[in-house]
Amino acid sequence: MSYCSVIPSMEEPRRSLHKHYHDNYYGFPIHDDDELFGRLIMEINQAGLSWETILKKEASFRKAYSNFSIKKVAAYKEADRERLMHDAGIIRNKLKINAAIENAKTIVTLQKEFGSFENWLQQNHPKTKEEWVKLFKKTFKFTGGEIVNEFLMSAGYLPGAHAPGCPVYNIVLKKKPLWAKK
Repeated sequence: MSYCSVIPSMEEPRRSLHKHYHDNYYGFPIHDDDELFGRLIMEINQAGLSWETILKKEASFRKAYSNFSIKKVAAYKEADRERLMHDAGIIRNKLKINAAIENAKTIVTLQKEFGSFENWLQQNHPKTKEEWVKLFKKTFKFTGGEIVNEFLMSAGYLPGAHAPGCPVYNIVLKKKPLWAKK
């Protein structure tokens, strides 16, 4: 079953939470590096947990990780790691926290070389899911197959976020996700 077909059967308030993300964010191209980084943080933190848990904590993630500012997170020190480990509003997992900070540093390097994180992604497109996973594992921390797949689908680099019969599918297509470009 697709995300699109499961949401209508959810009870409230779960349905509204998922519908908002599904209808306004999932699969839509992201052109802001900090927002791309934020989506990567959220996907990494979802590992082993439900997406619903992450959606409920999105505002807390934004606050804890300096509104997903790559430059700010890349400059985090040990005190910031400790602060994050004690923040009940996020997922307090040392590996995931370290991955966010180290991945921010990596993205700063990519920005210097390619002009932006988005440019790096675009210059590596198109790739198969397997090729993307290999590249992400080589480049970033805590990025397994499911994390990479969901990150790239959710940001418009891989197809599959919406079923073709879903009304949002055509809205996403109008935004010209990279996966739809020939």
